[in-house]
Amino acid sequence: MTAPVLEIRNLNVEYGLGAEAVHAVRDVSLTLHRGEVLGLAGESGSGKSTLAYGMTRLLPPPGVITGGQVVYHPAEGDPYDVLGLSDRDLRGFRWNETAIVFQGAMNSLNPVHKISTQLTDVLKAHDPRMSEHSRNARAREMLKLVGISPDRMEAYPHQLSGGMRQRVMIGMALILQPQVVIMDEPTTALDVVMQRQILGQLIELRERLGFSVIFITHDLSLLVEFSNRIAIMYGGRIVEEAPAAAVYRDALHPYSAGLLGSFPALRGPRRELTGIPGSPPDLKGMPSGCSFHPRCARAFDPCADTIPILGRPDTPDGATRSVACWLHPAAQPVGS
Repeated sequence: MTAPVLEIRNLNVEYGLGAEAVHAVRDVSLTLHRGEVLGLAGESGSGKSTLAYGMTRLLPPPGVITGGQVVYHPAEGDPYDVLGLSDRDLRGFRWNETAIVFQGAMNSLNPVHKISTQLTDVLKAHDPRMSEHSRNARAREMLKLVGISPDRMEAYPHQLSGGMRQRVMIGMALILQPQVVIMDEPTTALDVVMQRQILGQLIELRERLGFSVIFITHDLSLLVEFSNRIAIMYGGRIVEEAPAAAVYRDALHPYSAGLLGSFPALRGPRRELTGIPGSPPDLKGMPSGCSFHPRCARAFDPCADTIPILGRPDTPDGATRSVACWLHPAAQPVGS
């Protein structure tokens, strides 16, 4: 395992204040290592996007970070807590060190400005000493890198296809060569062929440029194919984390197994899709004990009463994975 580039430690995020506050992210700890792709999966409302916006301090009101740390390890210099940065330092951290490709990214481009203007504005804002000629050259280089002809520099967003606009947004995220790229369901609005093309190209760019990726999606099949490790979120918590192959081969948490059973296998015999009964929990009134137990066919006595600890299971590969489930009680809590 390579050295860490970003560590999320016991992060808590709420929407609102006081007794009416909604606990959207609950005591989440994750580590992103240099050069890896960390997948983050879960149903809508599980807290994936809130976690991404919390770790980059982009939470819209009334979102509030109520605890935890987000420790960034720069390529040079000492680690620091992103949550403690001043506004000026935070502006330098964003886009230079960490960039985000947002949900609905292909609709994030300004419709009244040319692609060239939007790409070079990023360079102008973060590196004002750069000459206009150098900015244009860098923008053309990034378009070529993401598979778009530099001739499209003077096009407006409506003159590009959805896949091309998505590629422009990825190029914009990479234009300052950040160490971490967070992709929040970037391919949701695209067909499956275009999804695979863009994600394949992203992995190729990652291997060439060496950045790390947090890839957020509800589609676990994409993560199995493109991620090194996968973390599963449910009800604002991490319920399982393991290498992608281990999750696909032997998911320990019933929720992870339910997600895997919700999409058809690409190879092998045909099988019936099972899905997950019920609905995600209401964050204002979480069930007692394990939040998944009302939907879990394998629930038993402790599940309704006590929240399971995320820890290393007593399995042959327990040192490389963690799970929060009473079916696999933790032999060692994560972080101990």
